[in-house]
Amino acid sequence: MKKNRLLYVDNIRLLVIISIVVHHLANTYSGFGYWYYTEPGQIEFIQTAVLGFYQAFVQGHTMGLLFLIAGYFIPVTYDKKGAGKFIKDKLFRLGIPTAIYMLIIHPLVNFILLGKRIGGANLLNTLIEYITSFHFINCSGPLWFAFALLIFSLLYAVFRIFAPAVKESNKDIPAFTKILIFILLIGACSFLIRIVKPIDSPPILNMRLAHFAQYISFFIVGIISRRNSWFEKLDYKTGKAWLLWGILLGIVSYAAIMIAGGAFFSFAPYNGGLTWQNAAYSLWESFILLSMSVGLIAVFREKCNKQNKLIKTMSENAFSVYVFHTPIIIILTLLFAPLDLIPLAKTILLSLISIPVCFLSTNYTIQKVPLLRKIFR
Repeated sequence: MKKNRLLYVDNIRLLVIISIVVHHLANTYSGFGYWYYTEPGQIEFIQTAVLGFYQAFVQGHTMGLLFLIAGYFIPVTYDKKGAGKFIKDKLFRLGIPTAIYMLIIHPLVNFILLGKRIGGANLLNTLIEYITSFHFINCSGPLWFAFALLIFSLLYAVFRIFAPAVKESNKDIPAFTKILIFILLIGACSFLIRIVKPIDSPPILNMRLAHFAQYISFFIVGIISRRNSWFEKLDYKTGKAWLLWGILLGIVSYAAIMIAGGAFFSFAPYNGGLTWQNAAYSLWESFILLSMSVGLIAVFREKCNKQNKLIKTMSENAFSVYVFHTPIIIILTLLFAPLDLIPLAKTILLSLISIPVCFLSTNYTIQKVPLLRKIFR
């Protein structure tokens, strides 16, 4: 492992990807959100509250945090490689995994494991129709993140080509008041977008625009953070306070917004439209994203900036697991479908089983092939 590698960032990324795997298992058993396979069955009030909060909390901060981290490394990569090599590298490391998912993993899951058809009953016809109709462009699954990051990266490269030389600066981290204003601005932008493009509206290229005010702004903040060394300047005590408030206030405020807005009867007002529920939920997500991002970066830099052999191996497999976990957990959920357990218990059980299976699977397959290891590490 390179000596200058930021291990705490690798550890945050690993934690986020594990939480995303669990999130998709929660999709399976709660029926909330968007996933390939949901197990039919009744889910009672307490399980609805627990799984609903977990999924909202993970959705609220994980992907924005990944865009922040990605943005943090963009300037240095561009400075080191230049425009041509930078673009080639992003096409290789982001474009190829996205294409593999679209052309191999998605058909494997949808047409083979789940038996869905789009071109008639014949599997071959379905595959031909899937490719020739360019339907695959909309089927990036979780790799929508890599697809979006590729677009962001290419736009950054175009900007750098035509922009004047960028120099390192040493601006201080914004004051608390400015951070609060930033939270309000992101929440307001998300609210406005969701008036015309609600969370549950059809995605564009498998991307839900309702969340992109967060993603774009945090990608840009990541770039600015690198130029000003903000990750290094974050105070541990301040970061720990943000993390605790993000979790504690996040739970309390989420419960208040859901109860007051009648979420257990209908979640539609929270998805979008000119409603106070949309405004409150957009602001809640904005607060969760910023507080968890600041908190995790500061706390992990101070307390989790090292790796033992197990964590190092898992970290090296993190992106592979992100790319390939979909068919793995769907196979496991189909195998365990006859098991009669309540949804919450089944989510916990399959999480305990799926996480080691995912990491072992990629470590002893993807990581053993030099070319694949180069793409998926």
